[in-house]
Amino acid sequence: MKWYVVHTYASHEFKIKESIEKGVIDTPLESNLGQILIPTQKTFHIRDGKKVEREKKLFNSYIIIEADLTPEFITFVVGLPGVTHFLGNGKKPQPLSEHEINRLLGIADRDKSETETYDFLPGDMVKITDGPFNEFDGVIDKVSEDRKKLTVKVTVFGRVTPVEVKTDQVEIL
Repeated sequence: MKWYVVHTYASHEFKIKESIEKGVIDTPLESNLGQILIPTQKTFHIRDGKKVEREKKLFNSYIIIEADLTPEFITFVVGLPGVTHFLGNGKKPQPLSEHEINRLLGIADRDKSETETYDFLPGDMVKITDGPFNEFDGVIDKVSEDRKKLTVKVTVFGRVTPVEVKTDQVEIL
């Protein structure tokens, strides 16, 4: 089985996943379907002075399917309401590379760690939610060794400025 990307209407990802899973039960297509993945990550933000956790989809309007693609399976999936197409060149779906899948599965499994803190990565877009730079958006430049502080590059008066913040003062965009 290989992994493929399916493009859906916005906010229909979980409905499509459920439709595919229910639609193949007790049919010959059931053996063609592996896993269906909607990559999400846990984010935290401050609301009314309290830290609130929420899940955010990493790729809006896309789901990742592990499947043996047959013409019947492609027709079934594309025929579902809310599905536009498989990603690929032309009409032929393009499977994801092993490297891409390992990275996606790593992102999906990152929030299952035993620690309570969230692992921010350099390059993540964040919004500062507390402190003197409240409401500024920026990009994480560095993560401290203890994973409690971040260096975020924000634009202040037209200049990119590194700002050090605690992990509970930001939320992923």
